[in-house]
Amino acid sequence: MNNRHQSLNDRRASGDDWQGEIQEIISGASGGFLFGIPLLYTMEVWFIGAYIQPPILLSILAVTFIVVLLINRIEGFRPQESKTLPGAIAETFETLAVGIVCSTLMLIILRRIDLQTSLIEALGQVIFESVPFSFGVAFSRSLLSGNPGIDLDENKPSNSSPSSRNPKSIVWRDTIADFSATLIGALFIAFSIAPTDEINMLAASASALELLAIMVASLLISYGIVFASEITNYQQRRQQSGLFQTPQSETVISYIVSLFVGMMMLWFFQKISVSDPWFLWLRYGIILGLPASVGGAAGRLAV
Repeated sequence: MNNRHQSLNDRRASGDDWQGEIQEIISGASGGFLFGIPLLYTMEVWFIGAYIQPPILLSILAVTFIVVLLINRIEGFRPQESKTLPGAIAETFETLAVGIVCSTLMLIILRRIDLQTSLIEALGQVIFESVPFSFGVAFSRSLLSGNPGIDLDENKPSNSSPSSRNPKSIVWRDTIADFSATLIGALFIAFSIAPTDEINMLAASASALELLAIMVASLLISYGIVFASEITNYQQRRQQSGLFQTPQSETVISYIVSLFVGMMMLWFFQKISVSDPWFLWLRYGIILGLPASVGGAAGRLAV
């Protein structure tokens, strides 16, 4: 009987370990997307990565490894610090692996890498793009700051006025806060990317299926940054009472807001005009909606 209980406890502990491991990887990947998405929309990096020589690629990997190792010694994407050098080295390999996987997936979604791309060209683009992603993974605990262990009820004053406890006022306050944060974050990112030619290039070559994949990726990344990363204030966000304050509805509506912001920035910089058909607006908006939704998610972390 004791052996059976011990086996059950071991399985539970193993499950908790795996859940914690997955949670830390999601948190690290979220930081990687926040840091790496802007550079992903830079054609100069595509071209440089496509024609760089293998020895230089190895040098870039080595330098990135050393920098990330130094970061992991003082920060890292895991809650526990790497106090020993072997631990920091192991975490550095994990950091680079997460960065490489994230950058590879995004390059495939944006069709910078396909079946016609040569191995050397693909490796060059992946390694170049993985550098900011890896830095974002290493800095994820700083980028996604928050204290999930805070008990909100303890911070509420016991003698608060009735108006401050008015459910309707709280609902509208949280809704406006989410909307404003999404708007500002999306605007911050979209404003810097909208005037570039990368949007035209990506929109011109994207098929309907690829646009759908970009939309799904935008929703998943946004959800991961705000709700799936336990190092953020996700518990506090789940207790907010806005009109769309569930993880799924908030993610969808915030993406729609980011999509609208992207379209407005494209119109502002004369990339699209009022006379253009609606599907052209949608096509360009979906391409810019990916980085804009990441910016919107980052904005919502602050509220």
